[in-house]
Amino acid sequence: MGVLAHGVDLVHCPRIAAVLERHGEAFLHRVFGPQELQYCLGRKDPLPHLAARFAVKEAVFKALGTGWRGGLKWTDVQTLPDALGRPTLRLSDQTAALAARLGIVRWLVSISHSGQYAIASVLALDGGEAG
Repeated sequence: MGVLAHGVDLVHCPRIAAVLERHGEAFLHRVFGPQELQYCLGRKDPLPHLAARFAVKEAVFKALGTGWRGGLKWTDVQTLPDALGRPTLRLSDQTAALAARLGIVRWLVSISHSGQYAIASVLALDGGEAG
């Protein structure tokens, strides 16, 4: 598989806290999918988990080369843990269609959070042979 694109984003957790304070549930439901919310809000401290998933969304839009426009929605990009707890990416609707048009068949996701920051890195892979 070859790397088609890379996206990275760093989020200041207090920024997410401020938006959450101002917009509450409306922000949560506009940006995060139901499964993401269930996962994050079930954590002892949801904020770094929300911030990390927000960073993934931004990193995906950067990797796609679009930013957040062209009919793409925040909720089209969801980060959920697999059976081992590793972050996996699920795309839907316009975002999934765009990724398919670009030849992206797989994503690798890495997220981390510490203190006041959360970071995400995503690699968009094609279906070519591994070298």
